[in-house]
Amino acid sequence: MIQKVTEAFQEYYYLRLHKIHRFEPKISIDQKIGSFRLKTADQIDELKKAFQLRYEVFQKELKGSFKKSGWDIDHHDFQCDHLIIVDERTGQIAATCRLHLNPSMPDFYASREFNLDRILRTDGLKIELGRACIKQNYRRALVISLLWRGLSEYINKSQAQLIFGCASIPIKTPREAALLHRYFYEMRKFTPEYLCPPTLAYSMPDFEAWEAHYKRSLTSTEKFEAQSLIPGLFKQYLEMGACLGGEPAWDEEFGCIDFLTILDRENLNRYFWKRRNSEQVSTQP
Repeated sequence: MIQKVTEAFQEYYYLRLHKIHRFEPKISIDQKIGSFRLKTADQIDELKKAFQLRYEVFQKELKGSFKKSGWDIDHHDFQCDHLIIVDERTGQIAATCRLHLNPSMPDFYASREFNLDRILRTDGLKIELGRACIKQNYRRALVISLLWRGLSEYINKSQAQLIFGCASIPIKTPREAALLHRYFYEMRKFTPEYLCPPTLAYSMPDFEAWEAHYKRSLTSTEKFEAQSLIPGLFKQYLEMGACLGGEPAWDEEFGCIDFLTILDRENLNRYFWKRRNSEQVSTQP
């Protein structure tokens, strides 16, 4: 009991230390779509629920935390906006992601895993997308689509040119990591101007040996295996025209690999323009 009280106090102190009671979104979005509300969090309770959802996904699912509940928080959260999808029937947050628009001091989360020099040298504002997750019972196409709709709205309001972030894939072996790397190479998902190698601390052991093993065309069986390893949210990054920063980073803490995904605003707008047109055509008599 004493330990639980101490942990709760530490979490409360951390939030107060970072002035959560003064938090305001830098860019406001608020749209009602069916039974869902798509918005940037602007209430303390909304932020707490978003942090709790992240705890469920990143700490319990990925790390196997023994605690039943908690908050997933770091110092970046108080510099960022937080896009949330609220199910108004239950009050639950179905999905969330963190949006870091920081033109003056680019203290980006991804910089600990990847050398971002090539991205940071490009012109225009940039947004780091991070901590994107969906509650387990909401993992379906509609919620993924709503998440990207909110992101598109945020990008257009901010006038950012480039969106990037760490996209996690829950695999732990260098063989699977090298297989995916080769698959994405064959799919032409690497762009030389945006290649961002992992930092030494996040380089995967034995990756180079397996990368050499796959320096050939993949068989149909290997391609099928690679496709089966890609989560739904990651697949949508690729459908929208995202490119990848090259070799994945190894996040030992969460037992997964991270690919750096990079998406420019033009590709994102083009994707949604085509999607809206196809929806209009499908609804015509």
